[in-house]
Amino acid sequence: MRKLIVFNNVSVDGYFVDANGDMSWAHEGTQDPEWNAFVSGNASGGGELLFGRKTYELMASFWPTPAAAQMNPVVAERMNAMSKVVFSRTLDQASWSNTKLVKGDLVEEVRKLKQAPGQGMTILGSGSIVAQLARAGLVDEFQLVVSPIVLGQGRTMFEGLQEKLRLKPAQTRTFGNGKVVLCYVPA
Repeated sequence: MRKLIVFNNVSVDGYFVDANGDMSWAHEGTQDPEWNAFVSGNASGGGELLFGRKTYELMASFWPTPAAAQMNPVVAERMNAMSKVVFSRTLDQASWSNTKLVKGDLVEEVRKLKQAPGQGMTILGSGSIVAQLARAGLVDEFQLVVSPIVLGQGRTMFEGLQEKLRLKPAQTRTFGNGKVVLCYVPA
């Protein structure tokens, strides 16, 4: 069975987007050689990316651009080359390279993807999808990058979760730029 990982940046106060839905704060102060190597290594991991509509539109508007290629050529190349799935009831098409649009039931479609052959899958952003898939018990690992910033308000990626989700720590890593990666698996 394919593994499903959530990889998201969160603020110290637990938000993955600010009150305006912006996540650019997560990329501030990232100039740290060890952090940059970690990000490039993650991007080279292969597999398939899963997105909700909002995150897909954000990513598709940036990674195929010359600015992305100049800022982080390794990550830009991998993001554009990787297989991607966007879950949306409102999009009519997905034009970013190697992207499949899925309009069906999210939980059932992800169950099918997990059963299909291939490498693992990673969800970036996409808070409403994270909450739904966590509730269905389909997420195998949560990789949270805690950024040294307090937003005061915003959205958590677990909004709408009605029951407690018990997790156990799997790994921790601290970087010179103040970011801390916390990995959890379902308990």
